[in-house]
Amino acid sequence: MLATYLIVTVATVVIVRWLKKYLAYRALFNNLPGETDFSYLTGTMHKIPGTNEDGLAYERENARKYKYFHRVWAGPLLPALLLYHPDTIKAVIKSQAPKPRGKLLATAYDMGVRWLGEGLIIANGDRWARSRRLLTPAFHFDILKSYLDIYNKCADILINKISTSSSGGKSMEMYSLINMHALDIILRCAFSYNSDCQTLESGNEYVKVISELQRLWSKRALQPHLFVELIYSVSTDGKRFYKLCDIAHQVSEDVIEKRRGELERDPSLASQKKVKDFLDLLLSARDDDGQGLSPVELRNEVDTFMFAGHDTTASAMTWTLYALAGHPECQERVYEEINQLLGDRQDLEWGDLANLEYTTMCLKEAIRLHGPVPLIERLTSEDLSINGTIIPAGTRVAFYLYVLHNNPHIWDEPHEFRPDRFHPDKQRHMDPFQYIPFSAGARNCIGQNFAMNEMKTTIVKVIRKFQLSLDPQNQARRNNVVTMKPENGVYLYATPRS
Repeated sequence: MLATYLIVTVATVVIVRWLKKYLAYRALFNNLPGETDFSYLTGTMHKIPGTNEDGLAYERENARKYKYFHRVWAGPLLPALLLYHPDTIKAVIKSQAPKPRGKLLATAYDMGVRWLGEGLIIANGDRWARSRRLLTPAFHFDILKSYLDIYNKCADILINKISTSSSGGKSMEMYSLINMHALDIILRCAFSYNSDCQTLESGNEYVKVISELQRLWSKRALQPHLFVELIYSVSTDGKRFYKLCDIAHQVSEDVIEKRRGELERDPSLASQKKVKDFLDLLLSARDDDGQGLSPVELRNEVDTFMFAGHDTTASAMTWTLYALAGHPECQERVYEEINQLLGDRQDLEWGDLANLEYTTMCLKEAIRLHGPVPLIERLTSEDLSINGTIIPAGTRVAFYLYVLHNNPHIWDEPHEFRPDRFHPDKQRHMDPFQYIPFSAGARNCIGQNFAMNEMKTTIVKVIRKFQLSLDPQNQARRNNVVTMKPENGVYLYATPRS
């Protein structure tokens, strides 16, 4: 009897303390701006229309209404702050806040671990610092410069695909072509792997797999009852997600083994390069004790860069071409700039990239408007003051980049495509945290220069060959599933230029 009494007493004390802490925590967050329609099953997640255009419009309205940030409840126990103003973002992004990770309840990043593992996107602390240190040389100026020839060659294949797809005066679906093009580039540049995926469509299965993985990942993030891994693992979606992860892993392992075999047969291949590319660097990386990456660590980084290195750029390039197709006057200014810069040359040279001023302005504006990476999360590592409110350490915050870049309190006519916003004379007067498509601070995107060079080259080659226009019968609608994808494709007419 005494033992039972003690157990009940201790359990009661623990529950009462937890309840007092929870109620105080809930009172703090409920005093912040946000939805008041609270459900003990979904929190406030049921108010979000989805990951589609309706969901994006809902979040833009929140920005208009709240200006700086608002609070959401992911289920009854997990509050989070969505930040979308430079004044609220800078306090967190300049700190050492890690990516949020859960124990009992999965965060958005935990939901991706089965697929991407503890790679550079998801890892924290020493593991992240080690990966960042090992991988930084792969994006050295000299090796980025060497990739330009690959960009040009892959773009020429894309041009041929567009010519075939748009023959007969019909519109074509641009995103699928750009996606394969971007996959081709990352495989050749980062992994020394020529898959011929643009012509043989050998990457088609992989592209479909990661597209479905993102859809399932985003779907789960809006369903709090599936935040418990055990519950998700036995659900229909969970079983499907796990199966697709295995398929994606097999592709990555094939890429690794192919390159490992080449280097074993001919070790001089690695020394022929002034700077090692991404995969060669991973295969040869050693810690101070001489220990290399384990097979799982190696696969994690390859999975991460195969996904992040092509999917985000495919999104940005597609939405840029879509924006130019809808604004012929901007498209013609790009065309004129290209002709003046290249003359009779067909391929871009390294020095050209820095001189594509208006093309770069259009690319930046399309990225602002359409947000290839809509949202990234952090976990506060210290108490922070946000607009006069002390937010306790351990709070989940999200930089809602899409909303930041469409916030009407920051941007004049935010939903209009106006490349002149990014004229160098205007951009230098922007708040440094007003436009951060590649994030900022210590955890900014390691591949942003690689991405910008690839995107500039592709846009230049396509616009020089084709005059693009919209297909009014097929309106493009966005779908925010990890990256900003088109819901049912992006259909454009491509008329060859004389």
